[in-house]
Amino acid sequence: MKSLRNTALGLTLGIAGASFALADGHAKELTIAIVNNGHMINMQKVAEAYTEETGVKLNWVSLEEGVLREQVTSDTATGGGQYDIINIGMQEAPIWGAAGWIEPLNFGADYDVDDMLPAMRNGLSHEGTLYAAPFYGESSMVMYRKDLTDAAGVNIADNDSWDNVKAAAAAIHDPDNGVYGACLRGKPGWGDNMAFITTVVNSFGGAWFDADFKPTLDSDEWKAAINFYVDLLGNYGPPGSEGNSFNEILALYNEGKCGMWIDATIAASFLTVDGVAYAQSPNAGNPVGANWLWAWAMAVPAGSPNAAESQAFIEWATSKDYIKAVGNHPDFGWGKVPTGTRASTYAIPEFQAAAPFAAAEMAAIESAAPEATDIKPYVGVQFAAIPEFPEVGSAVAQEMAAALSGAKSVDEALEAAQAAADAIMSEAGYY
Repeated sequence: MKSLRNTALGLTLGIAGASFALADGHAKELTIAIVNNGHMINMQKVAEAYTEETGVKLNWVSLEEGVLREQVTSDTATGGGQYDIINIGMQEAPIWGAAGWIEPLNFGADYDVDDMLPAMRNGLSHEGTLYAAPFYGESSMVMYRKDLTDAAGVNIADNDSWDNVKAAAAAIHDPDNGVYGACLRGKPGWGDNMAFITTVVNSFGGAWFDADFKPTLDSDEWKAAINFYVDLLGNYGPPGSEGNSFNEILALYNEGKCGMWIDATIAASFLTVDGVAYAQSPNAGNPVGANWLWAWAMAVPAGSPNAAESQAFIEWATSKDYIKAVGNHPDFGWGKVPTGTRASTYAIPEFQAAAPFAAAEMAAIESAAPEATDIKPYVGVQFAAIPEFPEVGSAVAQEMAAALSGAKSVDEALEAAQAAADAIMSEAGYY
């Protein structure tokens, strides 16, 4: 798709308000596009009570991450009207809000927008206006099997060096017994493999673009980072890693096949194996940008005929009461509440008791650095907050997957990635 600059286009749930109804007396229906991650899937069950109390029927469209981004972007950009509520993130929300693609969100005083973590609120706003409400927020961290590292006599420290982390992965790697030293994202997509890869590049001192927004994928920093990534995952990762992203690795981890996983902090809510320990993300000398910042959020496409009902649902689904509803739900409990959005969540005693990862998650979120720096001229950690980035990131993602699979050498993949990114940015008029 063309860039924006080139495109012409009462219970424990705390549900408030009366039922929304159509003129003929039938309940209003909302179609919601969500990513097929655990917290979003759980919401479908919790929200059954919302329908019972308000009469609003909820139609869920659950999609894999990359597919969701493509479909939601296309539908929203063209005003297709397929969805009343959409899952988007920090890359899209400020840009789409500024372009008028999504509606500003205005909630009541009880919602307590000031309870929202500043990193999440700022990342989903444009010029102080909130355009998407965070359903859950995350940074990234190391999740490792301490029983395996202890048995191997190795340690993983907070903000460890990549060399030490690689040595730990080698020590616990035991493929004959079905355990791989490191499970990392390899599936191509700007929010899939490139989310993790970009943090590695950042930690080596690299960036997506220079001060003139020319791509820098042919730099020494990118070459060092990608060679390290391919070597680490190629030697100590599971076969077929070029097809693995969040959900695939979560399944592998819970099957006991991963000794270490560096990924979204939110994954800790869904780990079922014993003995997991947590550490802040490693780096190769530059800790700034070594851990990402993201939120899966909910927004209303501009011009939606059901905007009022949609905003009411989002207000409920991202509220303190929703978090309590999940914590008290017989199918879920406090260890499964959406995290990374509200300060008040981390003060709930039941959550603290059920979430041994909470302190590490909060530390990662608070240390994430999306602001522009001397190294990078753009906002964003694992992405660049410019309209062209999804196209650039997707093109580069394919090349990095080719390098990981062995279809191309690292040098060949980076050369092709640089050419693709340069063509996109040049056509967009940056230089």
